Amino acid sequence: MVHHTMATSTTSASSASSKISPMKLTLLRLVSTALIVGTLAACSTAPAPSPSRPGAIAAPFPSSAAPLPGDSGPLPSPMAQAKSRWIPVRWAELPGFTDDALYEAWNAWIKSCERPQPPFTALCSEVRQLSIATTDEQRAWLIARFQPYRIEGMDGNSEGLLTAYYEPMMDAARQPGNGYTVPIYRTPASFGSRRPWYTRQQIDTLPEAQAALQGRAIAWLRDPIESMVLHIQGSGRLRIAEADGSVSVVRVAYAGTNDQPYQSVGRWLLDQGATRDATWPGIRAWLANNPQRTNELLWSNPRYVFFREEALSPLDAGFGPRGAQGVPLTPGRSIAVDRQSIPYGTPVWLASSGPQVQLNRLVMAQDTGSAILGAVRADFFTGWGPEAGDIAGRLKQNLRLWALWPK
Repeated sequence: MVHHTMATSTTSASSASSKISPMKLTLLRLVSTALIVGTLAACSTAPAPSPSRPGAIAAPFPSSAAPLPGDSGPLPSPMAQAKSRWIPVRWAELPGFTDDALYEAWNAWIKSCERPQPPFTALCSEVRQLSIATTDEQRAWLIARFQPYRIEGMDGNSEGLLTAYYEPMMDAARQPGNGYTVPIYRTPASFGSRRPWYTRQQIDTLPEAQAALQGRAIAWLRDPIESMVLHIQGSGRLRIAEADGSVSVVRVAYAGTNDQPYQSVGRWLLDQGATRDATWPGIRAWLANNPQRTNELLWSNPRYVFFREEALSPLDAGFGPRGAQGVPLTPGRSIAVDRQSIPYGTPVWLASSGPQVQLNRLVMAQDTGSAILGAVRADFFTGWGPEAGDIAGRLKQNLRLWALWPK
């Protein structure tokens, strides 16, 4: 799954709370309550505050902090990735390490073990055995088997940015008509014949592009803005009205793009001076007042995403789409990262603090995104449906990351 980051909100999807696990409901209630009280800036707003301003993450524990039991040996040497430096630290530096419900992260870790990455392969049997262990046993195992490294940029900066993404749910129809006019396409048969492929505007207007996509529609949506949301998130769930009158729920997963550059429609509006609110509600409000400019807005982003349809079994419905690692994402415990900073499959300690919400937890690096670039940068997967979309659309705040690497 390759996605772009932008504040989002969809209102046409029905409630998904009946399909959300207790862990996910706890996350959604905790975070959404805090975010409603203090609405965070959207992706188009000023950068996150520095540590000296309110809402910034507190400075890390000093290196002289008392080590936790089992963490008293000498520290190893620093490590380096293409875009980051990893500085070894004591476990006591990780904010909230003794408080996290680690068992909630174990489902995500077991998923990573379906496509294990070196050097984690040898540990997967132990990970599976510990799935029924207590949190204290899991924490003791982490201390015994892993070394935490604070992730920094090459300039030594350990502060970064956390945003969020989700899997939208949308009504669709298998055939056009009755208001369903916006196609969701599979990759065209001639996809490999030209790179980059046609722009979004050319796909909508050129007869040769339309001919190449003839018969390639998976389904049809009502709203072109819903389509844009789907393209930005990179995956979604469709409640499809079939030709025989039945309704099915399927997943449409990322299959590729036209290789055109991504441009934020929110940034385009800001640059035009058309609005000061580049969130999805702000974009929709602008379009309600300027419907004649809908295509102009959409065509400002030349990138176009193609999808593939996937069946959604009851088991699949309990997890998100497959991330770039090739494993299903877990709400609240999967993140997208820059793989040149953090390899896929790495367990990561995440600390993020905003005006009203703080996240200190174990997560797994299982995905990437075109906007997720840099040493200390992550996109937090919140789940699916409108509640998850509300969180994803508001979350933008400071971030610190620690990679957990086998000893």
